[in-house]
Amino acid sequence: MAARPLAALVAVLALLGCTTLSPSATPHGLEPISRLQQLLPADAIFLGEQHDVPEHQQIHRAVVEALAGQQTLAVLALEMASQGQSTEKLGSDASEDTVRAALHWNNEGWPWSAYGPAVMAAVHAGVPVVGANLPSARVRAAMTDSGLDALLLGPALQAQQEKVRVGHCNLLPESQIAPMTRVQIARDVAMAQTVARAALRGKIVLLLAGGGHVDRSLGVPLHLPPDLTAKTVLLQAGPASEETESAGNFDQIWPTGAAPVKDYCADFSQQRSAAAAASRSKKEP
Repeated sequence: MAARPLAALVAVLALLGCTTLSPSATPHGLEPISRLQQLLPADAIFLGEQHDVPEHQQIHRAVVEALAGQQTLAVLALEMASQGQSTEKLGSDASEDTVRAALHWNNEGWPWSAYGPAVMAAVHAGVPVVGANLPSARVRAAMTDSGLDALLLGPALQAQQEKVRVGHCNLLPESQIAPMTRVQIARDVAMAQTVARAALRGKIVLLLAGGGHVDRSLGVPLHLPPDLTAKTVLLQAGPASEETESAGNFDQIWPTGAAPVKDYCADFSQQRSAAAAASRSKKEP
C-alpha cells in the first residue's frame, strides 16, 4: 500500500474514553462533578469523545480540573499522542510550545486549540500527560499481525470489522478490512498497556479517546488487567447513534449538543481520489 493512501486510511480510522464549576463552565445538560462521583471508586476513567465536537473537549478540561483539584488524578493519557511521549520531565510552569514538543504533537491530526486546554490544565496541576496511542512506526506491522484477530471473540471481531467498513463509508476494498481492523485493535491494546502502566493505587488514570475505543464490548477495556477497575463514559453528541445502541457498553453516557453537520464520506472519497491521482502521476513517465 502506498504511503499516502495508508496515511489517509489511518487518519479516517482515527475519526471512527473536588472543585466546583461555575454554571457558565458546566457543559450542555451535564453536571460533571456529580457524574464523576458516581463513577468512583475506579483506577481509571475513560472519556470517549467525538473528535470534532468542541463541547467534548471542554468536558475534557472540566474533568481534568475536577480530578486534579481533588488531587486524585495520577496521569492524563491521550489517544492524541503516541506511546513513549510524555511531559513527565517538565515542570508545572512549562510553556505550551514545550509541552507540544514533549508530546510530539500532530496539530494537523489533533488541533492543539481543541485539546491543548485539557493538556495544559494537567501540566499546570503537576500531573504527567502521556501518549497512549500506537506509534505510527508500528501501524504497518499491526496490519499484517493476524495474532491480533484472536484478541476479540468471533462476534466482537466481526462487529469491529463492520465498524471499520462503515466508518470508511463502504469504500474500502474488502481485502483491507482485516488489516485496518487489526490497526484498531492494536491501538486499543496500546492504550490499555499505557493505562495499566500508569495506574497508581488510590488515584485515577484519565484516558481521552474516541468513543469506539472506550466501548466495553470492543475497545480498550477488553485488554486491561483483570485487577484494574476502569469506568467508561461516552460523550454523546445529539441523538443516539449506532455507537450508543447498546448503552450497556458504557458505564455512563453524557449527552451533549449535536455534532456539526459534515459529510465525512464525501471528504473520504475526495481523499481517496486525490491519493489515487497522485499515485498514477508518479507512475507516468
